Amino acid sequence: MVEIWHNPRCTKSRQTLALLEDKGITPETVLYLQEAPSQKRLTEISKMLGGELRGMMRKGEAVYKELGLKEASDKELLKAMASNPILIERPIVINKGKAAIGRPPENVLDIL
Repeated sequence: MVEIWHNPRCTKSRQTLALLEDKGITPETVLYLQEAPSQKRLTEISKMLGGELRGMMRKGEAVYKELGLKEASDKELLKAMASNPILIERPIVINKGKAAIGRPPENVLDIL
């Protein structure tokens, strides 16, 4: 089952969801801003993305700067993302043990 961590207010997220649907895929949609993923799940997805936690973060968000995450440890980054899911880059598509960030949306085609 293909899963998308989706923010309906995000253009790239909507475009990625439309791309999946155009390919005949109806993904499980996770509204991660409403139900934040656990630190364990974030770690799993990070590994699927190549293991770099900072790579799955929105470093331009105000809360990133407010929390002083530029020099934070992985443990601190995980805690921050679980507590502030706005920090999680979007959209993330997960399929068969692989994940991709839909920026641009076509990035997710490699894991389908």
